[in-house]
Amino acid sequence: MRAFESLAALRAAVGEHLGHSPWRRVDQAQVDAFAEATGDRQWIHIDPDRAARGPYGGTIAHGFLVLSLLPSFAAEIYRVDGVGMAVNYGLNRVRFPAPVPTGATVRAGARLLSAEEVSGGALQVVNEVTVEREGGDKPCCVAETVSRLYPAPRGA
Repeated sequence: MRAFESLAALRAAVGEHLGHSPWRRVDQAQVDAFAEATGDRQWIHIDPDRAARGPYGGTIAHGFLVLSLLPSFAAEIYRVDGVGMAVNYGLNRVRFPAPVPTGATVRAGARLLSAEEVSGGALQVVNEVTVEREGGDKPCCVAETVSRLYPAPRGA
């Protein structure tokens, strides 16, 4: 994990690759829980027997499940000291170039595209996050994430 001692130090790293998260397995229980939470119960995600005869030879994770992992991946890639609160502000662009087969191992890498001060005292950070599957030849997800990092109150 890369550590920045301040928001100013993070801002100085614009243009740099920040590192990679550890590898993690995406299992069927996680896919099923996501399907239940979101109501997206398409057979390609939750029916192993039918999916075995489908285009991928088995179930695959939802693209939005992979997308939902990005904040936790980011927390494993870097941290910024002196931040009191971080919020997901949005996404600029998202693509899912390749599926994540259930049981696959994935990780994310992040490149800091910009870090600009915005009203309210926050630093708005845009990262290009790329999720790759171990043994895969194309990324599973490429997204520009937009976050706002707020400094911790003085004395906190």
